[in-house]
Amino acid sequence: MPDASLFGPTTLGSRKLRNRLVMAPMTRSRALAGGVPTPLMAEYYAQRAEAGLIVTEGVSPSPNGLGYPRIPGLWSKEQVAGWKVVTDAVHARGGTIFAQLMHTGRVGHPLNLPAGGEVLAPSAVAAPGEMYTDAKGMQPHPVPRAMTEAEVLAAKGEFVAAARNAIAAGFDGVEIHGANGYLVEQFISPGTNQRTDAWGGSIEKRIRFAVEVARETAAAIGGERVGIRLSPHGVNAGMPAYPETDETHRRLVKELAATGIQYVHLVDHSALGAPKVPDALKAEMRAAWPRTFILAGGFDRASAEAAIAAGKADLIAFGRPFLSNPDLVRRLEKGLQLTPPDFATFYTPGPKGYTDYPVAS
Repeated sequence: MPDASLFGPTTLGSRKLRNRLVMAPMTRSRALAGGVPTPLMAEYYAQRAEAGLIVTEGVSPSPNGLGYPRIPGLWSKEQVAGWKVVTDAVHARGGTIFAQLMHTGRVGHPLNLPAGGEVLAPSAVAAPGEMYTDAKGMQPHPVPRAMTEAEVLAAKGEFVAAARNAIAAGFDGVEIHGANGYLVEQFISPGTNQRTDAWGGSIEKRIRFAVEVARETAAAIGGERVGIRLSPHGVNAGMPAYPETDETHRRLVKELAATGIQYVHLVDHSALGAPKVPDALKAEMRAAWPRTFILAGGFDRASAEAAIAAGKADLIAFGRPFLSNPDLVRRLEKGLQLTPPDFATFYTPGPKGYTDYPVAS
């Protein structure tokens, strides 16, 4: 039997993991123009291969989803080749790595998109505030163009194609980004999905895009290679609160379970100031999920071990501690002091604040 401790081996479906710690997906904005990964990114992920599972930063499946400056993609041959260098480097150190597929939807700006890209969303509802662009600094979020039925179907197909490309690039699987206010969650929320067709209105219609992306991705690459991240009650990217949040996610998890995908990755952003995900909802989603369940959000060693021991999750994801502690697993296990992250270099080009954090002696 796998070790039930945080640091002992476990499994993700039939895949063996060296421990129960997940490196959470975090945007770092180090790709080349056009979304091509770099050797520096390979170094960064390989440094952190001690994690049981690495989930990469958000990777766009489409030119339309490349909303932030210097984020990577997975739709071109050049991108696949760049990611192959990353996955080879992680695997050489015994790691397991999934690509997070993130279409930014309305959270973008034309100045950040490649030629031919367009800011699209379920409905023409702009995100509040501003978006950073390399070309002109901070710019107001534009009003996205509401997707046609054909464009909704095309976006679904882009997720599936990107998943196939991920496997071609050597990834062990993919995580569908259904959280943090990006395209999949824009369909889920009635605040951003004001459609009156088959993709909006009722809960069943609003969750349809997420469920079909999951089902079709699983059919393309195998359900054991697919997970999804969800953030009920999250407010990132200006997501509005809505009264049926809990019921929406209860139904969503039930529908996702039937697709055969391997895991749900539930993130609670309350440590960063968002509303807390109710414990009852976490417990209901956990109970309804038949396979691997991952929790994320403000964990330290003690709370992570307590969650595993109580059966609240199978794996625990850590975010910012992994940025500044490439050897986070060893530091947590040995009780070593953690290096604090440098917030000023989260999204800046180059190795500073990226690959130059020290390992403990």
